[in-house]
Amino acid sequence: MNYPIRNIIFERIKQLGGVTTDRDLVNSLSKDNINVPDDELNKVLLDLEIYGLIQVTWVTKDKKRIELFN
Repeated sequence: MNYPIRNIIFERIKQLGGVTTDRDLVNSLSKDNINVPDDELNKVLLDLEIYGLIQVTWVTKDKKRIELFN
């Protein structure tokens, strides 16, 4: 059974301790052979942020901090 990529990404953020960066998240997913293009990752992160599940902030020009929203 295939789970939506949104659920997989949210569960991975939880497994990473609730705080991670977008690059660490992509690296963690790729270890399990889950390849997510950057544009799709950004869309999923935006969806999760709109749902009130996570908060995304820019750290540098190319790096985002992702944390579970309390």
